[in-house]
Parts: sequence; structure tokens; C-alpha cells
Amino acid sequence: MTPIVRELGRVEYEPTWRAMQQLTAARDPDSADEIWLLEHPPVYTLGLGGRAGHVLDAGAIPVVRCDRGGQVTYHGPGQAVVYVLIDLRRLGLGVRELVRLLEDAVIAALDGAGVGAARRAGAPGVYVAGAKIASLGLRVRGGCSYHGLALNVDLDLQPFAGIDPCGYPGLAVTRLRDLGVSGSAADWGRQVAGQLLKRFAGRQRSPERLPA
Repeated sequence: MTPIVRELGRVEYEPTWRAMQQLTAARDPDSADEIWLLEHPPVYTLGLGGRAGHVLDAGAIPVVRCDRGGQVTYHGPGQAVVYVLIDLRRLGLGVRELVRLLEDAVIAALDGAGVGAARRAGAPGVYVAGAKIASLGLRVRGGCSYHGLALNVDLDLQPFAGIDPCGYPGLAVTRLRDLGVSGSAADWGRQVAGQLLKRFAGRQRSPERLPA
């Protein structure tokens, strides 16, 4: 069953988060997986166990504490957000495997544009020359994931100065525009989704093989 890809445009953070929760709570073993592609208006999000002290100066940007893993990050226009609402059991994936798969999808998409990117041990996400270009945060409930990743394409990076990005004081962040790469956030969301679909293909497991 190929995941449904939905392009939502620019949508507010909190209603989108609540919609992910509702979809996940309503799932059954036959529910289709979904990938949501979107952008958010400016917002800081603080993970479930995130420390409020990592928000240094939010200014007029709202701060939303949510139920994903990780610390604090920033979302804004020009950032490709890819949410993965996936039945991990059906794909035979663990959480760490899903994190690696998401990182691999971003790395492969960037490689296609001539950008050499890599992961960093103990610090989920994708980095270019030591600067973070994509952040990850997930929630798994009932064996199904939601939340996902955010790739910096052409967004204003200044709001990252108001936080310790992902809980790391002074962490450098970058964006594709500064690396000489063109394309909109929507374009890049589609490219990452395409890489994800390749990696999900063939992983579906028949019901009789699912763990009890």
C-alpha cells in the first residue's frame, strides 16, 4: 500500500498537529499511510521533554509545546516540512530505523543537487559542513508515527538566534539558498517525499507476519 502524499500548503502549526493526533488515534490495520507536505507560519515548537530554557528570546513568535521528541526548533515560511504518518509495524521499522530512513531520504535528495550532507552521531538530523540543514522529531503511538522532518530551503534563519537549536547552544544552521541551490519549499518537499516513497516501497508486511 503506497502512502498517500498530501500537499497542504501553508498551514498553522497547532491545528495540523491536532489533525495528526486525530488521524493516528483513528487508524486501524488497514488504514493507509500518509505523507504530509507543508510549510508553517513562524512558530517555535518545544518537544515533550524539551527545556524551556532553550528558548532564549521568542519575541513575537509563538512557542508551542508539543508531543514530539527532541528539544526546540523553529518553523517558518520557506522551510519544507514533511510529516510521516506511518504504520511502523506494517513496514517492519523501529523508531531508530525510521529516523535513519528520514535522514537518508534528505541526504539523497541533497546529493541530487550536488550538496554533500551527512548525519551526526547522537544528534538526529542532517548537516552540511557542520551546520544543521534539516531537523527531525517524531512521536510514535500504537505503533504508528507522526511529526517528521523540516528542511531549510529559503527561510529566514534569524529566528534560530532566539533559541538553542535542538537544544545545542550556538549550533550553526544553514539553508539551501545559502548553498547556491534553488527551488521552492514545495519543490523540495516533493523531492524528499519521493525519496521516502522509494524507501518505503517493498517494506509492507502481510498481517500474519506482524508481531503480536
